[in-house]
Amino acid sequence: MLRALVIFALFGFSLPATAQERVDLELVFLQDASRSIDDVEIKLQREGYAAAITHPDVLDTILGGYYRRIVVTYVEWGDETSQEIVVPWTIIDGPKAAASFAQKLRTAPRLASGPNAIGSAIAKGHDLIEGNAYKGTRKVIDFSGDSSYSGGGIYVHEARAAALADGIIINGLAILCRDCSGRPADIDLELAFETMIIGGPGSFVVTADGNTSFSKAVLRKLLLEVAAAPTERTARVVPAD
Repeated sequence: MLRALVIFALFGFSLPATAQERVDLELVFLQDASRSIDDVEIKLQREGYAAAITHPDVLDTILGGYYRRIVVTYVEWGDETSQEIVVPWTIIDGPKAAASFAQKLRTAPRLASGPNAIGSAIAKGHDLIEGNAYKGTRKVIDFSGDSSYSGGGIYVHEARAAALADGIIINGLAILCRDCSGRPADIDLELAFETMIIGGPGSFVVTADGNTSFSKAVLRKLLLEVAAAPTERTARVVPAD
């Protein structure tokens, strides 16, 4: 081995780069933790994703893929200086890995803070995908938020365009709370997400407007993303009775 290294050095050859691990999907969960989201809602969001990633239907879909594994990371975002990795990149290839991811997600402290900086959040998701050690057949940013307003940081259209140019699909989870204090009540959030945030082949928006609806929305969204087969551009979850 030492002799081979000397030969490479003498003749100017370089050793091959370490191959990236192949997966069916690179997926960034990019979740709203700005100041309009309280600690109860943070817990609700995390629990929704923890339950979804461990759901038998999701695991069956993952194991039905070509490589039989995906890689995911969970990031919470606030202002332009606050995009925090809650759970780092993790291979999900069965119940054990999914349960470990879910446990870390449920127990990690809240880290993100500040007002909305959606463009900076999307740019963070983009950087994480481009800088990881994996090569996915598909690359997806799973963006959630209760507003389309961005008050600082990178412009949303610039971050979105850069991600799409690198083949990243952006899907949206619109958290509806039109009658709540401090939340925007005068916009069509689904339409705003569709025109300003999501993009790429088969991109879609799922909506949630209550605790039960949120968990259903996350599960439906994750199944669509893992299967890569949304039936329509905009998918909506009917609120629970």
